[in-house]
Amino acid sequence: MVENASSTKTKKGLPILIIEDEPSVMAFLKSALERNGYNTICAKSARDGLEILSEQQVRGIVSDMRTPGGVTGADVHGWLTVHRPELARRILFITGDTVNQETLNLLKKTGAPCIEKPFRVSQLMATLIHVLGK
Repeated sequence: MVENASSTKTKKGLPILIIEDEPSVMAFLKSALERNGYNTICAKSARDGLEILSEQQVRGIVSDMRTPGGVTGADVHGWLTVHRPELARRILFITGDTVNQETLNLLKKTGAPCIEKPFRVSQLMATLIHVLGK
C-alpha cells in the first residue's frame, strides 16, 4: 500500500522514496530524512515502490532488500536500470539479512551501497549524501 503519495515537489526538492515493510523502520526512516530536510514518499513493498517510480519523479530511493510480494530491492534496481537509468545510482539499500548468501549476491550484483540494520541516523545520512550528492 502506498502512503503519503501526495508529496511530489516542494521547496526542498523531489522526495526520497522509502520502500520498507516494517512500520517502525519506516517511521524511523521518514522521521530521520524529514528532520534532515528531505521530503519523503513511502511504499510498504517493492511492488508499490515500482508503481510510484512509474508515475512520479523522485530524488532517490532508500529500499529494504526484502519486502512482501515477491519483488526485491534488487528487482527495483533492475527496473531502474531499464526504465529510469538516472536513478539506478541513486538507490541505497538497507537490510538486516547480510548473512544470507542470496542477499549478498543480490547486493553485489547491483553494486549499490547498503547499510545493515540496525543503523544510526548519522550512518544513514552520511551514506545518503554520498549516494545523492550534496
